[in-house]
Amino acid sequence: MDFQQALGAYRSFDPAGWVGIYRHVPMGAGIVAVAVGVLFLLFGGGKAFRVVAGPLGAVVGFVWAPMVANKFGVTGIDPKLAAGAAIGLGVAGFVFPPVVIFFAFGIPAGLAAGEIAGPSDFLLGFVPACLLVGTLAAAFHRHIGAVAASIVGAWIFLIGMLSSLHQVGGVANAVAAQPWGVIIAAALFAVAGSVYQITVRPAPEEAEKLKMEKARLKRKVAEKKALEKRWANYSSEKKKE
Repeated sequence: MDFQQALGAYRSFDPAGWVGIYRHVPMGAGIVAVAVGVLFLLFGGGKAFRVVAGPLGAVVGFVWAPMVANKFGVTGIDPKLAAGAAIGLGVAGFVFPPVVIFFAFGIPAGLAAGEIAGPSDFLLGFVPACLLVGTLAAAFHRHIGAVAASIVGAWIFLIGMLSSLHQVGGVANAVAAQPWGVIIAAALFAVAGSVYQITVRPAPEEAEKLKMEKARLKRKVAEKKALEKRWANYSSEKKKE
């Protein structure tokens, strides 16, 4: 089973498959994933969210584009189309993150509403739910971005940890044998990261305001020193006269 097939596990409710993707991640990449996961947990929201939104958009496009196409009767979708959706949403995430938030929340809501509506009325359930939930999510993309970054960071962190420990005895296999335990641990990390980013770290506007205030104070100190230097030079010249 290659990495693409492993990622395909996220198209269905398969907790063991979700966790099992760590077996396809090299140890070196796992160590990098641990560091990246921590960064996402602590600093993934705000302006830095586009770094998360790009990969997140790629995953959303790759995983859910075939599902949506299948629901609309397009079966046997070419893998290139899934890859194209992944590239498109990945680029969109880097350029304009709210787009990814729209699809990341709108598509699953639409799929759920479509299932409730039934096969014959799937479109009537999918479209309104997707548009409504996606639009609301995009409107609150800053807070949702912090939560989404924390969720992604927590999962990357744990998958990286399992990958890093894969060659060390049977620790990783023992942990992966309890996929719900891994999912619960990821949820706890995600909650902690979300709380930290939303309540502890300043909002983007506040951070920008603090940055401008520091720059203003720095200029004021520099102007004061320059004025003192000019007065000192002026006093020296007066004494010489």
